[in-house]
Amino acid sequence: MGRDARTRRAALPRHPGALRGGRVTGPAAGGVLEVVRAGALTTVQDLGRTGLAHLGVPRAGAVDLPAHRLANRLVGNPAGAATLETTLTGCAVRVRAGRPVSVAVTGAPCPVRIDGRPAPWGTTVRVSDGSVVELDAARAGVRGYLAVAGGVAVEPVLGSRSTDLLSGLGPEPLSEGVRLPIGGERGWAPHPDIVPVPGPPVTELVLPLVLGPRDDWFTPAALRLLGAGAWRVSAASNRVGLRTEGPSLERARGGELPSEGVVTGAVQVPPDGRPVVFLADHPTTGGYPVVGVVPEEALAAAAQAVPGLAVRFVPLRR
Repeated sequence: MGRDARTRRAALPRHPGALRGGRVTGPAAGGVLEVVRAGALTTVQDLGRTGLAHLGVPRAGAVDLPAHRLANRLVGNPAGAATLETTLTGCAVRVRAGRPVSVAVTGAPCPVRIDGRPAPWGTTVRVSDGSVVELDAARAGVRGYLAVAGGVAVEPVLGSRSTDLLSGLGPEPLSEGVRLPIGGERGWAPHPDIVPVPGPPVTELVLPLVLGPRDDWFTPAALRLLGAGAWRVSAASNRVGLRTEGPSLERARGGELPSEGVVTGAVQVPPDGRPVVFLADHPTTGGYPVVGVVPEEALAAAAQAVPGLAVRFVPLRR
């Protein structure tokens, strides 16, 4: 990330604290979700901040956008409503709405419980006021999505309710005792009961890769290596990027690039030579060469790739 981007980002307004001391500071037309167990990393996410890359602001938003959209669809929300994105170990929230509400869980398959009793995953569930909704640890994949009818209505920042771990915009990752406002429901909306969804990658993560703009910085042998399935997902992966472990891509030229714009799905190659696939919280500029870009429709699988999973790129010429 270039110094100019960091300077611009530092000048942006920080989140004013829609959640302070475990209390809701804004209106909660539909009640609140009280965090009982925060899990390893649970954040508020929507479709993200668009059109602000020139200010050094990442898009952020849900890493697995199809799972986020589906969770909202199941409870009758618009796609842009905010959900809770969990990481590996799930979370638990208590509904305080004064009425029953609809919830749905998608993304990484996991056991779901309502007040300790098993509940279905991947479909709409009606939850009574005062009940605890719990997502257990993922059985496969990494990130789960909990949607509630009305959406999670924390205060938007720069047009989005998303937590951005790179820039610090949006609400903090959840902690026990925090109370999240629920938006008012819009009345009945048609939504499906059950929708088939693809499972997370289990044996291998296969990513199509449109080569460029800096594939000429690498040797022909390095480009052949991309398709050999020589890497595994690193445990250092996060919302910024999927990092890999394995051999180094050999450069055809030395030196470094001036900082240039990068997009979601860009595969940047740092000095250690191991590819990094940029995800939702990636920086907007970078000085390491980008060997190619993974199309957005393939990134949901990357969002659900567990550490240690084999990674293979399928290079495509423009």
